[in-house]
Amino acid sequence: MNVKHLFDLTGKTAIITGGGRGLGEQIATGFAEAGANVVLCSRKKQACDEAAAKIEGLGVRVLSLKCDITNPSDVQEVVNETVREFGSIDILVNNSGASWGAPAIDMPLEAWHKVMNVNVTGTFIMSQTVGRIMIEQGYGKIINIASVAGLGGTDPRVLDTVGYNTSKGAVITLTKDLAVKWGEHNIHVNAIAPGFFPTKMSKGVLAQGEKPILDSTPLKRFGSDDDLKGAAVFLASKASDYVTGNILIVDGGSHAM
Repeated sequence: MNVKHLFDLTGKTAIITGGGRGLGEQIATGFAEAGANVVLCSRKKQACDEAAAKIEGLGVRVLSLKCDITNPSDVQEVVNETVREFGSIDILVNNSGASWGAPAIDMPLEAWHKVMNVNVTGTFIMSQTVGRIMIEQGYGKIINIASVAGLGGTDPRVLDTVGYNTSKGAVITLTKDLAVKWGEHNIHVNAIAPGFFPTKMSKGVLAQGEKPILDSTPLKRFGSDDDLKGAAVFLASKASDYVTGNILIVDGGSHAM
């Protein structure tokens, strides 16, 4: 097959949670540029509406829906609406996330539960609900957005977020386990572990830790508005049909230091 066809997403349908801004919007835009129809969902529907208006200009169909991924009813409604509108779900990107900055000794239990509930439980609920459709179809691509913070401990001068780090480590293990469990159904489950990208959630972290972050990043810059597109399209397309259970690190080389 021609390599252009391997990366072509024309006619595919992708759900992107947290797709209204930041990394989710970047990934959704990349999918649309590759020809996919996209479903953007998050608790803040207005952000999804705004992103949808921009992405529709790329000539694909876009659906914007409100969804709390920790609420099984919301998730089921997104899945039902996507199937009604497009007939299938080819790709799922679990991008919605939460964080809380505090030293481990001071981390409020309520905050710990919130971060784990969104990042781990929400990712599982969405994967499980979409997974049922993908098993019926006999194929699918699931991409979980993990983080380099889930690969190990982080310098507290840069990132003092014990709940976030722990949750992203759990997402990495969930990715690998679902890949093993669902491979027989031709469902590929992979994760992207981004490094530091300027987003609304990371703005404070980057402002405070810019020097140590860049000092430990071989490419000496933060991620750009395009740096996740290629990785996401690769994992969503036929180009990755023999790849599952993989964690693709996109961090400017910081994990190699």
